[in-house]
Amino acid sequence: MDNIIRYVKSREDFIIFVKELQEDFKNHPEKWENNRLDLFLEAIAAYAEDIQGYYNNTGQKTNADIPSWQVLADILSGATVYE
Repeated sequence: MDNIIRYVKSREDFIIFVKELQEDFKNHPEKWENNRLDLFLEAIAAYAEDIQGYYNNTGQKTNADIPSWQVLADILSGATVYE
């Protein structure tokens, strides 16, 4: 899943990413910190609030206030493990 997330640039890429995310959950639910819908939705909101800090800390020049398929994919991916 990590190898595909950097290539989410379009709606079609996002669809592929979400299907990969679903497959990852199905095959490796133990890797997911937020493995229930209520926990996952809570983590999505929290990660969306904090994602600019992630971009800044990793030296990415992404502005989380400018919505893109990539930012959305990053939020969903981050929410799988965000505490």
